[in-house]
Amino acid sequence: MRGRVIRIGREALRCLLRRRGITFQRTKTWKESPDPERDAKLDRIEHILEHFPDRVFAFDEFGPLGIRLTGGSCWAKQGKPDRLPATYRRTHGVTYFHGLLLRRRRPVVGRQPPSQRHRQHMAALKSIRAARPDGAPIYIILDNLSAHTGADIRRWAKKNKVELCFTPTYASWANPIEAHFGPLRQFTLANSNHRSHPTQTRSLHRYLHWRNTNARHPDVLAAQRKERARIRSEKGIRWGGRPALAA
Repeated sequence: MRGRVIRIGREALRCLLRRRGITFQRTKTWKESPDPERDAKLDRIEHILEHFPDRVFAFDEFGPLGIRLTGGSCWAKQGKPDRLPATYRRTHGVTYFHGLLLRRRRPVVGRQPPSQRHRQHMAALKSIRAARPDGAPIYIILDNLSAHTGADIRRWAKKNKVELCFTPTYASWANPIEAHFGPLRQFTLANSNHRSHPTQTRSLHRYLHWRNTNARHPDVLAAQRKERARIRSEKGIRWGGRPALAA
C-alpha cells in the first residue's frame, strides 16, 4: 500500500523544525589537544586560580599587529557610512602586544615590544616578578610558545620563585586573559585606520586605561561575555563545555 504524500512549504517546515528546537546553523570545528600532559596542566591551572588568586598572573601575546585598514561598525547618518581608503600596502612591518592580567583586582596592562624576540619575553616576565617585590612565589599562566620555554627562562623562573604554568597544546582558552583580547580587538582595531605603530599603540593604551577605570561598564561586560562564549566553544568537555559528539 502506497503511503500518503504530504507537501508543505519551506516556511512551514522551518516553523515545524523550530518548534522541535532545530535551526539552521553553521558547522563548527575544534582541535583536540594531543598534549600528553593535558589534564595535569589544566588541573594545575585550576588549582592556582582557586587557591592563590592574589599571586596569579596571566600573560599572552596579542598579534601580529600590522598597519592596515580594519573594517568594523559605528554610528553614522543613515545611508552615509564611514569610508575607509581601500589600500592594502604593507610598509610598516608587524609588532606584538604583550597583555598581562592580574587576577586579584583584574586590571589588564600591556606593553608593545618591537618584535616577538626572546629577550622581549624575558623582560616581560621580569617585570611581572617585580610586581611582587615581597619575594613571595608567583604563578604565571602562559602558552607553549618556544620563546616561553627556553632553558634560560626556566632557570630564571626557578631561581626567582616563579612557576610557569603552561596551557596544553591547542588549549589557549585555559589562559584567563584570552577573554579580554576580544574586547581589545573590538574597541581599538575594528573600524580603525592607524597610520603608524606608535599611533596604534597609543590607541591600545587609551582603551586599557579606560577599561581599567570602567571595568563594570555594560559594553565591556557584553564584549567579554561574547568572547568567553566563543572561547567556551573550544573547551570540549572541560570546565563546563558540552561534550563533543562521537563521529
